[in-house]
Amino acid sequence: MELGKGVRLSYKANLDKSINPRGIHIGDDTWVLAGAYVLAHDHCRGIKADTYIGSNCVIGIASVIMPGVRIGNEVVVGASSVVTKDVPDKCIVVGNPARIIKTGIHVCKGKLCKEELGGVKVEKSGC
Repeated sequence: MELGKGVRLSYKANLDKSINPRGIHIGDDTWVLAGAYVLAHDHCRGIKADTYIGSNCVIGIASVIMPGVRIGNEVVVGASSVVTKDVPDKCIVVGNPARIIKTGIHVCKGKLCKEELGGVKVEKSGC
């Protein structure tokens, strides 16, 4: 298991530690919230694959990241989402299976940092 600098894991988050514990890679300053599952194997399908989560991501409450998935940098995974495929940088994904609902976002300190209001980027407090 590889955890980047500043990673925040809820004590109720579940990281796959059984069959492939070295298969989880989480980038710097990423938050994994309560009840989230990050998997690196699937016994039923006979899959043992590394799972990568980029830097400055937020993995929402009760979401599931399936084995072998690569999540880019600055990604927000909505609560109770199931991520079954790779996710590009700077987007929000939600649902089962997770789908992109917004692109071009910026995440820092576990929050959306910048938002466009009338074509002008506005810094949010705390970023």
